[in-house]
Amino acid sequence: MHVWHWRTWEGLPYLTCSLLEPWQHGFFTQQFSPRNPAELVAVLQPDAQVYRVKQVHGNKVLSASEICAQMEIPELDGLPSADGILTVQGQQAVWVCSADCTPVLIADEVTGQVAAVHAGWRGTAGKIVPQAIARLIAQGSLLPDLRIAMGPAIAGEVYQVSVDVAAEVGASIIPQQEGILSSLQELSNSPILPDPEEGKVRLDVRRVNELQLEQMGISGEQIAIAPYCTYQQPEYFFSYRRDKLKKVQWSGIVSK
Repeated sequence: MHVWHWRTWEGLPYLTCSLLEPWQHGFFTQQFSPRNPAELVAVLQPDAQVYRVKQVHGNKVLSASEICAQMEIPELDGLPSADGILTVQGQQAVWVCSADCTPVLIADEVTGQVAAVHAGWRGTAGKIVPQAIARLIAQGSLLPDLRIAMGPAIAGEVYQVSVDVAAEVGASIIPQQEGILSSLQELSNSPILPDPEEGKVRLDVRRVNELQLEQMGISGEQIAIAPYCTYQQPEYFFSYRRDKLKKVQWSGIVSK
């Protein structure tokens, strides 16, 4: 079993995962707000280069080099739009922010390269984590060398969505036109849970991401899922679903 550790920095709590122990990384809590990655990198590796994007709930993944190139285009004005970032050399810190969506940190124990992904339901439907892994593989990674940690996010038992949303997300692992929900419900540890409201279900987005990884041939030992829910633990995490406030916590990892 992978172990999640509470750490503190200047008295403020953040999480790390034993699976990613060789890399400087952290899933930060709301207590660090309003610090941004340029400040938070001091907790991990003060001299690392910081990379972030304008998150848009899509499935686009950019490399650190592509972010730099796009930021030099005057017409773009600001951060490029994407929901995943991967490194191309050592000492690069990649960051994503989230409130209820899943922050995913990926590391390659052979190359030392890493990725950070923001996987909400839309990004998950678009298989953003497999997209990020495909980019790493194109850079020389091998599937057995990857380590993937999914941080605090809204838990399936409290995440109510429409059956249409659940079917759209479910189609990423069950490629059929009809009966997606019933097929999902038949899976062991199903990502679909019942909801008392008509036309609604509960959706475990992290479990869907885990199933996508398993379908790629990644073993369960390579995956860790944080036992924390942003919605149910207001003492640590912002939750848009709970508070309707546009506040976020950051997650980041540094390449070797």
